Amino acid sequence: MSLAQRLTITQPMRVFWITWFGQLISILGSGLTSFGVGAKVFLDTRSTTQFALLSFFALAPMVVLSPIAGTLIDRWDRRRAMLLADMGNGFTTLLIFGMLVASDRGMFKLETWHFYLPVSLGSCFGAFRWPAFFATVTLIVPKQHLGRANAMAEVASGASQILSPIIAGALIDSVGLMGVLTVDVCSFFIAVTTLLMVRFPRPTVSAEGQQGKGSLLAEMKQGWSFISARKGLLSLMAFTGVAVLCMDLVVLLITPLVLAFTDISTLGRIASIAGVGALLGGIGMGVWGGPKNPLYGILGFHAFSGVVLFMAAPSPSVPLVATAAALYLFTMPPVMAGIQSIWQRKIPSDLQGRAAAVKRMVILCVSPLAALIAGPLADDLFEPAMREGGALAGTMGRLLGVGPGRGIAVIFIVLGLLTLTNVAAGWLNPRLRNLDKELPDALPDTPPATPDDTAAPNAPTAGASAS
Repeated sequence: MSLAQRLTITQPMRVFWITWFGQLISILGSGLTSFGVGAKVFLDTRSTTQFALLSFFALAPMVVLSPIAGTLIDRWDRRRAMLLADMGNGFTTLLIFGMLVASDRGMFKLETWHFYLPVSLGSCFGAFRWPAFFATVTLIVPKQHLGRANAMAEVASGASQILSPIIAGALIDSVGLMGVLTVDVCSFFIAVTTLLMVRFPRPTVSAEGQQGKGSLLAEMKQGWSFISARKGLLSLMAFTGVAVLCMDLVVLLITPLVLAFTDISTLGRIASIAGVGALLGGIGMGVWGGPKNPLYGILGFHAFSGVVLFMAAPSPSVPLVATAAALYLFTMPPVMAGIQSIWQRKIPSDLQGRAAAVKRMVILCVSPLAALIAGPLADDLFEPAMREGGALAGTMGRLLGVGPGRGIAVIFIVLGLLTLTNVAAGWLNPRLRNLDKELPDALPDTPPATPDDTAAPNAPTAGASAS
C-alpha cells in the first residue's frame, strides 16, 4: 500500500498535504539561501570562526524566542503564525538581496557582519514555523497516522539536505548569489499561497489549557510545568537531548574524519549518499508508520545508529564511511518522528505550542554545546592521543591505526557506546519505558473537523479570523 493510500485523502488530510508541500518548498528555498550566504562568507574570509558566527546568529534567537513563540502559537490562529514565519523569512531574504544590490552599486562595502542582523531576524521568524506546524499536525491528522505525518516532515528535511546544496551550487555558478535569493523569495510566495488555500480547525480547549490562561509569562511557565509534572515526558526530553548531542557531534566530526584521508569532492559525494539515507529513512517511516508503541521503534533505531558508528571507525575507507553515514542518517527519521508523535499524542492540542517550544528550546541548546566541545575533543584530546607515540597509540592505535583522523575514529566509538548507554538507560527507566501506558493520550482518535466541513452556508467558521 502506498503512502498516499495509507494517509487517506480526506478533507483534513488534503489540508495536511497542501500545507506540507508549501513548507517543503519553503525549506528548500531557505536551504538555498543558507548554503549560498554561508559559502560567500567562507570564501570571502576563509575563516571558520566567521562561518561559525553566522551559524550562531542563525540559532541563538531561535533558542531565546522558542518559549515566547510557543505561547503565542497557542494563543493565535496557527495558520496565521505559519504565515508570519514564511512572510518574515521572505522579508529577510529580500533584505539580504537589497544589501547585495547596494554593494554592487558601490553604495557601501559589504562586510561579513552585515549578514548577522538579517540572519538573526530570519531566525526570529523561524522560531514560529516548526512549533506551529507540529502543533497543527495534531489538528488535521488522525492520531494513528501521526508517525507517518511526522516522517514526512523528516522527508522534507532530508530532501532539503540533498537538493539545496546541489541546486544552490548550480545557481551560484550560473546566476550568482542574487539568483539564489530570487529563487528563495519565490519559494516563500509558494508557501504563503498554499497556506492561503487551507483552514485549520481550532484546538479543543482542555482543562490544563484553561487553567494556564492568563498572562504571557504564566502561559510560558505552564509549558515547562506540564512537562516537569509528567516524569515520562521529562525522561523522554533527557533521552532526546543525549541523542541529539550524539547526532550533532557525528555531523560536526564527519567532515574532518573524511578530509583526513581524502579530498573535498569525495566528501561531497559522501554527504549526498548520507542525504539519500536520510530521505529513504523518512519515506520508509512514512509508509510503515512505526510500531503501535513508538518507543520501541525509537529505542531500536537509536541502538542501530550506535552500532553503525562502529562501522565508520576501523579504517579510512570511503565506501565504509559512506555506507555508515547513509545507514546512520537512515535511522534519524524513525527516531525523530517517533519522538515527535509521542509529544503530539500526550499533550492537549491547546498546549502543543508552548510545550513543544519549551522542548525545542532545551534541545536547541544542545547544538551549541556540541559545537563547543567537538573541537577540543578532537584537536586537543583524541587526535594527539592517536598520533605516533600518543597516549592511545599502543592500545586503540593497534586496532584503528595512528595518524590524522584516527582520534576522531575513537570519538565515533565513544559516541557509539554513549548511544547504546542512552538506549539502555531509557529502557531501564520505568517512567520512559511505560510512558505510553502511564500517560493517557490527550488527543481524540480523529482530529476535529476543519471549518469548511462544519460551517453552514454564510456562517462564520472557526478559522475565519485567520483570513
